[in-house]
Amino acid sequence: MNLPNKLTVFRMVLIVPFIILLLGGFHQWGWFTAVFGGILEYVDYIALVIFIIASLTDWLDGYLARKNNLVTNFGKFMDPLADKLLVCAALIALIELGRIPSWVVIVIISREFIISGFRLVASDNGVVIAASYWGKFKTTFQMIMVCLMIANIPALNAVTTIIMWIALILTVVSLLDYLLKNKDVMKDTK
Repeated sequence: MNLPNKLTVFRMVLIVPFIILLLGGFHQWGWFTAVFGGILEYVDYIALVIFIIASLTDWLDGYLARKNNLVTNFGKFMDPLADKLLVCAALIALIELGRIPSWVVIVIISREFIISGFRLVASDNGVVIAASYWGKFKTTFQMIMVCLMIANIPALNAVTTIIMWIALILTVVSLLDYLLKNKDVMKDTK
């Protein structure tokens, strides 16, 4: 278990406190409210900090793995899974909070399932599908969108909506990019 893999696991562990804080699940614990009652008005911001830290570990673990030649099969599998878990958990929680339309989340999560399935088919055919620039832009805008929605600052509602539409468009464009660039993978399946 090298450092990049530990960062990946750490990112997955952070999902639990992030979701508990974001959805306010701690209110059922009387002791929590008694001890931390003074910070309850800041829980969205604490959840935001956790989300940002988790998002930064995504960049850091990949950077360290490539720089120090620490790429492992565990990392290849778990890193994208950790990313999807983090973003999907955040998006689903944001639906419950009424901060994002469910259809937007359905499009984003559907894209993730389609690409994951496509990569499995490609892998069975001995083809590795690398992340594209469109996919990286998509991820960046999704992370920014989630951060803005967690912060929930009324003065930034217009900016948040614009970023949401950009993230949604990039989600669809990156899906089409993957499928068009790798359409031959599907031809080889039987």
